Amino acid sequence: MATQTATMTVPAAAEKGINPWLIAITVTLATFMELLDTAIANVSLPHIAGGLATSYDESTWVLTSYLVSNAVVLPLSAWLSRAFGRKNYYMACVAMFTLSSLLCGLAPNLGLLIFFRILQGIGGGGLAPVEQAILVDTFPGSKRAAAFALYSMAIVTAPAIGPPLGGWITDSFSWRWVFFINVPIGVVSLLLTSRIVSDPPAFREEVKAARSAGKLKVDYLGIILVAIGFAGLEVVLDRGEREDWFQSEFIAVFAAIAVLALITAVIWEWRHPDPVVELRLLKERNFALSNFFYFVFGFVLFGSTVLIPQMLQSLYGYTATDAGLVLGPGAMVIVVLAPIVVRLVKRIPVAWMIAFGFSILGMAMWRFASFNLATDYRTEAWTRALQGLGLAFLFVPTSQLAYSYLPTNKNNKASSLTNLFRNQGGSFGIAFVTTMLARRMQFHQTVLVTHISNSSKVLDATATGITNRFVAHGYSGADAASSAFAQIQATVQRQSAMLSFLDCFWLLGIVAFVGPVAAIGIRKFKQAGETAAH
Repeated sequence: MATQTATMTVPAAAEKGINPWLIAITVTLATFMELLDTAIANVSLPHIAGGLATSYDESTWVLTSYLVSNAVVLPLSAWLSRAFGRKNYYMACVAMFTLSSLLCGLAPNLGLLIFFRILQGIGGGGLAPVEQAILVDTFPGSKRAAAFALYSMAIVTAPAIGPPLGGWITDSFSWRWVFFINVPIGVVSLLLTSRIVSDPPAFREEVKAARSAGKLKVDYLGIILVAIGFAGLEVVLDRGEREDWFQSEFIAVFAAIAVLALITAVIWEWRHPDPVVELRLLKERNFALSNFFYFVFGFVLFGSTVLIPQMLQSLYGYTATDAGLVLGPGAMVIVVLAPIVVRLVKRIPVAWMIAFGFSILGMAMWRFASFNLATDYRTEAWTRALQGLGLAFLFVPTSQLAYSYLPTNKNNKASSLTNLFRNQGGSFGIAFVTTMLARRMQFHQTVLVTHISNSSKVLDATATGITNRFVAHGYSGADAASSAFAQIQATVQRQSAMLSFLDCFWLLGIVAFVGPVAAIGIRKFKQAGETAAH
């Protein structure tokens, strides 16, 4: 299979005598831009709400609308690539993302901004899966790990630098520049793609043959079911915590629609001869396991990337830039280790590397769960670096695993599914940590308050000491007593928040340790060009 892949994919880059690494950098540039934009807009929401004279809650639809349209397009990207041609579809996605970014920056009101964000999500949804398919078909099996290493840098680095970069841009210029910065990157990507990227000959022949035989028929029902299902699911995951989950009729209705549409879509797509989403690929064990690993990877990565800056800014008093500096070492570790992992993946069984990566990732989460309010920056940064060590050993081996037994002509549909599972893992992870954080905070606050009563000698002594300090600074007796109890209440809230963050990290660690157990089921395979590999 790997040898067959090499013979088919090398001409795709060699037709024009183009270095395949130039293609890899070109397509990774657009994917990095899309992933960065997903994270960068989060910190700008208060400024967007103020600038457009709307409430913060209404402004959150700027995020939700993007995620919904992105989730709808992502599973359809493989079919759209076949329908329009991979290069044409990819360029259309880059052009739409770039133009809609410009329009988002120019939007005069919230309604138009949300509409342009929907268009931006439609364009962005096709970038990552098509890039992964391009990398698979551009590089032979023996060099594919190195290409995936470059891709993994974009996947991990963009969410890490997005929040501090967004905060800096918003504070230094305007929230509109959060969107404007995509325009020059998008134009460069579009120009490079038009000149150096081309569809593999085998892919062109396959599409041409399918069109001649009339097999590229539109699966209208499949498209509608997938669109409704994932749109509803993304609304539930993104808005659930704000709306108090199933206590809200709004969430309950969308959840019911999503479940019904997705169940029907699975049944329909499984039986359809040319489905929009080819679920039958999941019958291959290694591919199914790789998608499970992608889901867990996204769950822990995006869940922790939300938790860490929030904890540092709310409890440690860090600025967005300072919190970004804590996240930075994790990305740097991945950049440094990427070429080493590329070499190791040819010598060490993929199952071992994946088990090692998830084990380190789990230990990093449990290390975060041991923090206290006196933990310093150095400890925080080293723990994030430990997390980066685990992530570095996951993406490349998992990507190799995904394509280990798949026929070459399924690369396009496979990349659509793997990116879908990774994105959904991220959405579930973010929804999970935000919900658990709120619920555990209520629990810990209740427990801590039960230990404080008016008859408590410790409370009396603490309140008296704080009151006396306030009086010494010129407060009246009544104001000093009131301020003392307010300070005690703030301490209780801070402690309960800290305990809640630690609970969430502990739970993320448990999720990560599911990975090594699942790695036991991996089927051994041999990479192209190996003589003594697994």
